Amino acid sequence: MTARHLSLLAGLGSAAVLAGAFGFQYIGGLAPCTLCLWQRWPHAAAIVIMLAVLATRPSRGLALLGAVAALATAGIGIFHVGVEQGLWEGLASCSGGSIAGIAVEDLLNPNANVAAPVRCDEIPWSLLGISMAGWNVLASLGFAGLWAMAAFAPARQA
Repeated sequence: MTARHLSLLAGLGSAAVLAGAFGFQYIGGLAPCTLCLWQRWPHAAAIVIMLAVLATRPSRGLALLGAVAALATAGIGIFHVGVEQGLWEGLASCSGGSIAGIAVEDLLNPNANVAAPVRCDEIPWSLLGISMAGWNVLASLGFAGLWAMAAFAPARQA
């Protein structure tokens, strides 16, 4: 496989993960926590990097940047899994409840409909005992491997 093909596969993988996350949010009604949102940004960066590879000549630098993006979301995901499993404390903004973003008037109004913050230390969905954050880690490590292969693959096949 060429560097371009590997980059395309890795970038489309990130696009699929993002599409799944948005599907769970907007179709499935599972609101994301802060760490879930943070995990999305490196996938978006990987998609932009994939587009740059497709628009230009594949380069080792772009592929390595894609690997860094994939490893970044995997790292955030590992932290998130640790929070879910109680291995360490999470962010104060999503593990202990937060009132950030809620107007003072709403806090003092008992009739206001203020949604509870989404907690990072709870697992709202899992498959085969692995949470969404865990699946993100596994997928992202695979994407990082594809990006690394792209960094050292020939630009064209002979």
